[in-house]
Amino acid sequence: MPDIRNPSLYDQDFYAWATEQAALLQAGKLADADIAHIAEEIESMGRTEKRELVSRLTVLLLHLLKWQFQPTHRGPSWRLAIANARDDLTDHLADNPSLKSHLDMAITSAYRRAHRQASMETGYPESRFPGTCPWDFRQIMAEDFWPESDAE
Repeated sequence: MPDIRNPSLYDQDFYAWATEQAALLQAGKLADADIAHIAEEIESMGRTEKRELVSRLTVLLLHLLKWQFQPTHRGPSWRLAIANARDDLTDHLADNPSLKSHLDMAITSAYRRAHRQASMETGYPESRFPGTCPWDFRQIMAEDFWPESDAE
């Protein structure tokens, strides 16, 4: 528990603390480094990358749901948005390949959000959309995958 009467540099100026810690680590002065806070920040960075995966999947799944359920709204800009979302996911996973082991959990979480958002954005009841993600990761990432509506 930090002493609130004498806040640490970590509490007062995070940027200065981070710069100082990096310099200490690069100089090999581990005994002088704030190991507890460094470990906390590294763990936080890992959680942030997982949240980013879910966020990027949510965007893609939302676009795919709207593509499927609003065929009259399809157009080049929507196609570009889907392609860009796929590229963003590809890049994120290339930067963080160990996240691939979390894809099932991330898709489940992202679909829950995309499902709700698709309902709000289209005005359709949530029951109109599948309750669970109807596509696997390979499908949603395939450049030639464009879900068709039931009416087509």
